[in-house]
Amino acid sequence: GSHDSFSYWVDEKSPVGPDQATAIKRLARISLVRKIMKKWSVTQNLTFKEQLEGGIRYFDLRVSSKPGEIGQEIYFIHGLFGIKVWDGLKEINSFLEHHPKEVIFLDFNHFYAMDDSHHHFLINRIRSAFESKLCCVECVEYVTLLYMWEKKHQVLIFYHHPLYQEYPFLWPGNKMPAPWANTTNVHKLLQFLETTLGERSRYGTFHVSQAILTPRVKTIARHLIRGLKNTLVHRNLPMILNWVKAQKPGVMGVNIITSDFVELVDFAATVIALNDLLLEEDESAT
Repeated sequence: GSHDSFSYWVDEKSPVGPDQATAIKRLARISLVRKIMKKWSVTQNLTFKEQLEGGIRYFDLRVSSKPGEIGQEIYFIHGLFGIKVWDGLKEINSFLEHHPKEVIFLDFNHFYAMDDSHHHFLINRIRSAFESKLCCVECVEYVTLLYMWEKKHQVLIFYHHPLYQEYPFLWPGNKMPAPWANTTNVHKLLQFLETTLGERSRYGTFHVSQAILTPRVKTIARHLIRGLKNTLVHRNLPMILNWVKAQKPGVMGVNIITSDFVELVDFAATVIALNDLLLEEDESAT
């Protein structure tokens, strides 16, 4: 999976998003401030299509309306506004059309400046984009690749808002817990990932290990121009990847792992290779 999957493009000319504090919004009237914000808002280099081609199958999504804009259009957002959600959904669906056995998870976990009418608009966009590819809510343990292929489903949508109850193809957010370490320290991050794996529910939910470091205000202040990638990600990715390599999938093991800048190391290939351990277990059992 990728963290803030849509953030490969954010619009530094747009107003700052409603996910930011009032003080930041005031500061961001200065164009230089928005340029700096962009360096810290971008957590991926690859488009949805490129991420999919590289093996990413879980997408972490934050969305917002644009306050003051006429209509109900919804955009991706991380500090600054990204592309329209509709454009991203179409790009993802195009990949699925060409790869009918691939299955993806779309996790809509943060919503800003959205009332119920915005939500219904977005949910109808999701339905229009994927139609029969959408997998309705089911017991998690039943949802195998074989199950998805038999039903010709390819998309699981997680929707962290009470309106999920009105649509059978929206999975509740609590089926996709994604505990967040909120640290700049790689050792604390790895300790947190171990602890939360140990606390993972045995049955009934998916689970996201967020292998990401989060800048604090002072981190940004000290390294304004360098940005997230050069300050936190480059230096710590090798240690994070070593942790990934040491994991085992399955019950009480890793399930979905997310990272920033997924192309910088063999992140997707390393995570996918963990599945071989499950195959070895099956072989030894038989």
